[in-house]
Parts: sequence; structure tokens; C-alpha cells
Amino acid sequence: MIPPNIVHVGPADLGLMRAMLAMFGEAFGEPETYTARRPSGVYLQRLLAREHFIALAAVADGAVVGALAAYVLDKFEQERSEIYIYDLAVAESHRRTGIATALIDDLLTIGRRRGAYVAFVQADHVDPPAIALYSKLGTREEVLHFDIAVE
Repeated sequence: MIPPNIVHVGPADLGLMRAMLAMFGEAFGEPETYTARRPSGVYLQRLLAREHFIALAAVADGAVVGALAAYVLDKFEQERSEIYIYDLAVAESHRRTGIATALIDDLLTIGRRRGAYVAFVQADHVDPPAIALYSKLGTREEVLHFDIAVE
């Protein structure tokens, strides 16, 4: 298997971003969430052009086999930022090959260049592989997560 190439997805890479959405849907078992109501090309281009959004794709043989979407959060208490890894997934056929770690490593390189001091991610209790990966790379914190409806 040829190692994938990690690509920083930009505004001109709409096809790649759409392939990432499809891969996320398949990897998470939620194709409807990621593909049924895809954003327009204009929306995606605007999002990909923003400094606060980072999209990385692992591409092998012309297909997206891993992807990471993250947000840069500017802090108010100090002049610094942190990066929230919103989604990270690897296609089932390419898991346990170092792709997730490579995506995170590239994200951390981008974060260092942008002056971020930390990256953080959530993991579900029912996802032992993700918990093992993140435990290997960082410090585990026990926190509670709450979704508060806007409507």
C-alpha cells in the first residue's frame, strides 16, 4: 500500500472537500449527516478560505482515505489560540496504518506556525481506538459535554 499524501485543502479544492464529506459519512456510519444536505460550493469556498478553519485530507490512489476538520479558536485571556479537532476519520480499509497520527502531526505543524498553544479533541466512550490514539498523543481530561439548543 502506497502511503497517502496529506493535503491542506483550500478554496480551490471543492472536489476534495466533497470527497472528505463522503468519507466522514462512511467512516462514522452517518452518510445522511455528511452528504444529504451538502453545503453549496460558494459556502465551502468561503469556509476553506477562512483562517479559523483547517481541512486536511489523506489521499491515496486518488481517493480520500482519511480526513481532519479543525477550528482555530482565538483566546481572550491571552494573545494565543487553540485548535479544536472537530472531525477526524480514516477509511476502514486504511486504519491502523498511521494516517490519523500523520493528519494530527500536520495539524500541529500548522498550529505552531499560527501560534496555537494546544490542540484538543473529544472522543466518545464507545470508541476505544480513538481514545487509545489520543491518549498516546496527549493528556486525557475528564469533562462533560453539553449541547444547548439555540431554538
